Amino acid sequence: MFEQLEEPEEKKPTDYSGVIIGLAVVPVMLIFFSFGEYDLGTSVALGIGSILFAIRVRWDLRRRFWFWCIIVLVLLLHIPLILHARWPHGWVPGIALLPTVLADCLIILGIVRFVEKYVVRASSSED
Repeated sequence: MFEQLEEPEEKKPTDYSGVIIGLAVVPVMLIFFSFGEYDLGTSVALGIGSILFAIRVRWDLRRRFWFWCIIVLVLLLHIPLILHARWPHGWVPGIALLPTVLADCLIILGIVRFVEKYVVRASSSED
């Protein structure tokens, strides 16, 4: 009989992170594809996508200098990994590459979490 009137929830703005990551990765792939390096282009695109996703997950740390230092270090560590690792030649289904990308993203997030614990512990002990 008596209906409870619920207050309308505030709508959160749409999160376009996936679109932004995709738009950042596509030009990189196209550059490598134009040189005929399809395998290398796919590897680089997946590595960049993984790093960008990790940045999005920890976006709350964007104002911390150490966070960006870690991201640059991770980017630099990806260069020899991508250039010197033996990647499969030819077409590989995306689902087969998913575990590698997921592991990469989790490792990046673990590194950020480890450094965050160290930096927070060091800054709190100085106070």
